[in-house]
Amino acid sequence: MKAALIFRKVVHYFNLEAELDDYERIHESIVKDSIFKGTNLWILVFAIVVASVGLNMNSTAVIIGAMLISPLMGPINGMGYSIATYNFALFQKAFKNFSFAVVASLLASTTYFALSPVSTAHSELLARTSPTIYDVLIALFGGLAGIVAISSRQKGNVIPGVAIATALMPPLCTAGYGLATAQLHFFLGAIYLFTINTVFIALASVAISQILKFPISTIVDTAQKRRVNRWISVVIAIVLLPSIYFGYGLVQQERFTENANRYIANVSMVEGNYLLRSSIDASQQAIRLVYGGVNLTDKQKEQIIQKADNFGLNSSSITIKQGLVLNGNNGNNAEAYALRQELVTLSTALKKKQEQIDSLSKVGYLGKTLLREVASLYPQITGCAYAETFQFQKSAASPGKIPVVIFTAIGKGLSNPDKGRIESWVKARLNNDSAKVLFE
Repeated sequence: MKAALIFRKVVHYFNLEAELDDYERIHESIVKDSIFKGTNLWILVFAIVVASVGLNMNSTAVIIGAMLISPLMGPINGMGYSIATYNFALFQKAFKNFSFAVVASLLASTTYFALSPVSTAHSELLARTSPTIYDVLIALFGGLAGIVAISSRQKGNVIPGVAIATALMPPLCTAGYGLATAQLHFFLGAIYLFTINTVFIALASVAISQILKFPISTIVDTAQKRRVNRWISVVIAIVLLPSIYFGYGLVQQERFTENANRYIANVSMVEGNYLLRSSIDASQQAIRLVYGGVNLTDKQKEQIIQKADNFGLNSSSITIKQGLVLNGNNGNNAEAYALRQELVTLSTALKKKQEQIDSLSKVGYLGKTLLREVASLYPQITGCAYAETFQFQKSAASPGKIPVVIFTAIGKGLSNPDKGRIESWVKARLNNDSAKVLFE
């Protein structure tokens, strides 16, 4: 009973019908937003220009502004709602207005980019040319949020957020850039992203409209319903399958880049050769390495390539080039010889520094050794700390380095004679009469 009560409370919290607006008002709102004339048409024109300028100047803030003022969500929601309610007259009207908006946007953006003196493809443009399954999820859940907000009496500020998340206007303008610069891959990638957003926002509208049981205003037979559902399934499959393929490719590229970076860090120094430059081409699964130093032998190159297998990389994807070669000797090629000597000096210094780091890490464990040895004679000693520090004295020009040992004892502790014997033992054990022994 308690579990059933909790379940009912959870269902109540997620119930949409309690805040559902009047069906007539929802219908009027969707129909009004589906029409492109007057105000909506002018807003569309302004949004196209703003988005095109933002993409051209690589300005994220301007692009967000264009997404906020774009009215393209209206006819898309209209198409989804009309499919769910089998209102084919409204679907034709929404589809006609949507097609007009798309054509107008493409013409305006193509004209802008054809006239603009700046034709560089910045990151904001490139981001709209490679859609994946993740864009499907964004469009679907963004569309769900949008239609739920439209259906609710509490509209809130959801619609502007959905407009930003689903990003309808920028892909259209990017497609216009592809047409203006005759780059077909830009056009196709951007149009595909726009199609993903359109289809799955409309699909979200269909789903929520049916879940909320929006009234059907026309008589529809079972065969017609099956035909509509079949077309919906076909369109979803056509749009979804390529995005899954591209999403898989994106994951593989990210994994390749991660493994390649770890591999490059591992082969940055090879027997007197230093990695001068490296590049990763994740799309082609290729790595290019350029070394400087002495001439790499074929055996060294083979060893570098074989290491790729340890990082899950295909060894055939590794290309090794020799950059700066330092083979000068006997005064010939003096500059190259000097550089080579400098590299040798640097390598020696790095090796010494590593040895110092290793020795410092070992020093901290000396306390463990002392504790193990002294505890066999004095079981009441349960802890030992060891460190090396500098001792400064007024009479000395430079400080002296001394070891400091701190023993921790339990119970009654240690007697003064025992402390004296332990202190003498520590100094002999460390071969240092300056060692300081403390007890706590």
